[in-house]
Amino acid sequence: MISNLYRIVSISLLLLFSNSLLAQNDVIRQESCDVGSYQRTIDSLKQFYSERGFSLFREASMTMESEYEMPIVIPMQQGTWYQFIFIGDPTSKLYEVRMFDYSEKQVVYKKNMWGDVDGNVISFDYIAQFSEYHMIKPVQVNKKKKKLCGYVMLFKRTAPRGN
Repeated sequence: MISNLYRIVSISLLLLFSNSLLAQNDVIRQESCDVGSYQRTIDSLKQFYSERGFSLFREASMTMESEYEMPIVIPMQQGTWYQFIFIGDPTSKLYEVRMFDYSEKQVVYKKNMWGDVDGNVISFDYIAQFSEYHMIKPVQVNKKKKKLCGYVMLFKRTAPRGN
């Protein structure tokens, strides 16, 4: 009797842990992608912001799926001036970036459509009100491609504001 009970408990625990291990495969993982077609834009933006007193704080290429947000968590310091840039696939029709503070309040929303002056590049500046993590969620919509490449850069103001 105890042997059967032991067997049932063991199997139940095994099933419980195997389900939780399998569930970890559903986690969104950031994968890099080829940004060769964006490289000239990336380089010119780096130079532009560097000349204006900003230093590159974070950057990453990321494989994205059309119509799905790619969450990015970034620590920000109170009173610091940041410049965020998202570059999407030039063939996408819609580009959006939302930023949320630690309390999940939306603090920035930007939207570009294909054909807009800025096209596939969204940029905005932000001065953090508190030292806390912020979540940035870029998304792009492309009717012809399911997998897309996106590129993000976060600059931090390092020179005095007079420059």
